[in-house]
Amino acid sequence: MNLHTIETGLFKLDGGAMFGVVPKSIWQKSNPADANNMCTWAMRCLLIEDGERLILIDNGIGDKQDEKFLSHYHLHGDDTLDKSLAAKGFSRDDITDVFLTHLHFDHCGGSIVRVGDKLRPAFKNAFYWSNEKHWDWAVNPNDREKASFLKDNILPIQESGQLRFIEDTDGIEFHDGINVRFAYGHTDAMMIPQIKYKDKTIVYMADLLPSTGHIPLPYVMSYDMFPLQTLKEKKSFLQEATDNNYILYLEHDPVNECCTLQQTEKGIRVNQTFNLNELTST
Repeated sequence: MNLHTIETGLFKLDGGAMFGVVPKSIWQKSNPADANNMCTWAMRCLLIEDGERLILIDNGIGDKQDEKFLSHYHLHGDDTLDKSLAAKGFSRDDITDVFLTHLHFDHCGGSIVRVGDKLRPAFKNAFYWSNEKHWDWAVNPNDREKASFLKDNILPIQESGQLRFIEDTDGIEFHDGINVRFAYGHTDAMMIPQIKYKDKTIVYMADLLPSTGHIPLPYVMSYDMFPLQTLKEKKSFLQEATDNNYILYLEHDPVNECCTLQQTEKGIRVNQTFNLNELTST
């Protein structure tokens, strides 16, 4: 098994929304905001190469939305999905599986491209993986979360015939060495891939833990549908990850790709931060 970091670019979100009840005077120390209170975040995906399978976990925001929509999120940086895949020797047509942690636009927007006036799968040779519970949640969204579930990102996947569902069972095996955890606080039935790599366990954190700045327990996003559920899930996971020396792969951290954890007098905090290639090159 080979693992590759796939950067799809940077975007901005409101700092207050990203840190919930935590005051700006505290969170801005680790995530400084601009004059409009917006902080920069990554959209970092993971490519898993194993035999004949080439599995892409999430795919960023894409570029098919109109200029007005994209202007709200201030896309920037030099990285794109295609550029990052090419740097690893691949193209979209090589992808066999697109694993979607959840269907918020910054995680699945690259799934679909606009060709003329048609919407087509960006990965024509791949199955797209969600789960039935989350899919139903996304296509029949509540009013609070509706803006995050864009029909142009979601419905064409089903119409293509390439959609597949993973059973909503915690710990279920997706592929040899890849198991799926489920979390229900950020959105209903978000999938968290847990990967056995050599003698290590790497967990793709999606929005259960967006960045190292979110490790302290009260740091829960206002975007989360059920913040007390997130708090419960995060507390349990962080203890498990600390006890077992898991490596956390961070989708939204603008600086740190990976981290490990340690127990301190103030609670669980960062131990080490590093890039994925420091693991894969050894």
